[in-house]
Amino acid sequence: MKINGYTRTCGLLGNPVEHTMSPVIHNTLSERLGQNLVYVPFHVPSGHVREAVEGAYALNLLGMNVTVPYKSEVIPFLKDIDPLAGQIGAVNTLVRVENGYKGYNTDMPGLYRAMCEDGVRIEGEKVLILGAGGVARAVAMLLAQKKAAQIFLLNRSLDRAMLVAEEVNRIAGRELAEVMPLSEYDRLPAGERYLAVQATNVGMFPNVEEAAIEDEKFYEKVHTGYDLIFNPSETRFMQKVRSYGGRAYGGMKMLLYQGIIAYELWTGVQVERELAAEIYDRLLQEI
Repeated sequence: MKINGYTRTCGLLGNPVEHTMSPVIHNTLSERLGQNLVYVPFHVPSGHVREAVEGAYALNLLGMNVTVPYKSEVIPFLKDIDPLAGQIGAVNTLVRVENGYKGYNTDMPGLYRAMCEDGVRIEGEKVLILGAGGVARAVAMLLAQKKAAQIFLLNRSLDRAMLVAEEVNRIAGRELAEVMPLSEYDRLPAGERYLAVQATNVGMFPNVEEAAIEDEKFYEKVHTGYDLIFNPSETRFMQKVRSYGGRAYGGMKMLLYQGIIAYELWTGVQVERELAAEIYDRLLQEI
């Protein structure tokens, strides 16, 4: 790609950013689509988020992604926020507007697009969410929006899970989400099989031999497992789901599509499925 005075820049704000896969997504998109745009990661030290956002705007950056630990911290420094991002309480994409940036959350639309492509249904499903952190909260919001029949939040800390469940039930207008300790999954109704979303960091590289739940009896209850971890591309959770006859998917397509949706917001172009598949293969090679 030729870089010149017309080249636009997008980037990633985070801490750390050294192992990000996002440049693979965005720079490949620019190359394939003939866009004069480059994507660069920016390591932002703690306490400097405001300066980073204002500096990005002053430097005429077209847009930014935001990763941990700044997805909520960045919100006060934005000119506007998309309703979905406001509901989730987290922003991962900044789009340049007059006098600043508008914040979006493309993580959950990315997850939904990935699930649809993998043939995973949400509407009418009974769903288990492992974890109750920010990602699990966002997943629960998505499930409520897409009309899941029931949600069980399994977490070590019940207090945190209760807060998520109360918020989801308030938004849904019904008792959609229930809470139980991670160790007490055997309280789930006998004979039921569930869609399970693994939303903890257990099993993430380099601790690839771990799973949030090890007991095989849990996996007998899972017809489909979706692990939001993308490295490794096949987690222990996924292996255990498959060993009991379930379908299992990892977080790589979510990573892919959250990036693609951000790129579409920045540039106004539509990324075709064939190009998405090409970049997905490249991500797998990078891992």
